[in-house]
Amino acid sequence: MITYRALILGALTLGTVMSLCVGEEIEADHVASYGTNVYQTYGSTGQYTHEFDGDEEFFVDLEKKETVWQLPMFSQFRRFDPQGALRNIATAKYNLDIMIKRSNSTAAANKVPGVTVFPKSPVTLTQPNTLICLVDNIFPPVINITWLVNGHSVTEGVSETSFLPRSDHAFFKTSYLTFLPSDNDVYDCKVEHWGLEEPLLKHWEPEIPAPMSELTENVVCALGLTVGLVGIVVGTTFIIQGLRSGDTSRHQGPL
Repeated sequence: MITYRALILGALTLGTVMSLCVGEEIEADHVASYGTNVYQTYGSTGQYTHEFDGDEEFFVDLEKKETVWQLPMFSQFRRFDPQGALRNIATAKYNLDIMIKRSNSTAAANKVPGVTVFPKSPVTLTQPNTLICLVDNIFPPVINITWLVNGHSVTEGVSETSFLPRSDHAFFKTSYLTFLPSDNDVYDCKVEHWGLEEPLLKHWEPEIPAPMSELTENVVCALGLTVGLVGIVVGTTFIIQGLRSGDTSRHQGPL
């Protein structure tokens, strides 16, 4: 397996746009990746994305030949002709064929991906939430990510990003599962990749705090009541002492 990734970088610093060649380093407040083209020999696949500060702005659906924006509102301010992506992918394919011949068809090494599963927001029973499965250090960019609930595969409420590049030329990808938390359900993110000897299952289940026992509730209630009564007694004592001090000063009169 050999992959080819054509990357044209730009940096935006204090409102100034600077063009960079591949391999140059620059310190910038923001870094944008304009046209990340991925083409590989595993089937006739490819990808074209635009990113800014590591977040995907849009990708081009190469089969439908259309631009798909991460946030639809972006399409109101910008335009991108998907034909440009198709031309760049064709160029990447041509360059890939040259690189394969020059390397004597040497296969690229597979990396071992890392998997992390976490909820989008704090988990509360019966409150809708989203589980996030982040798969990092992917190379080559060919992977299957599926969700299991109680050991059964689910597809409803599932979505995922395209491959997003890292600075070391590997990729990462995120899969999402919308769900209704239940203390009876367990969840697994299943990852299949050539860098793994067998499919990897990353387990997650909601950590719901155990309810207080009746005895604990009574103790807490009693403590709260005791603290309240003590506060009332102390406050009343200070008020009485203040009134007595005032009466004493009035009886004495001026010296």
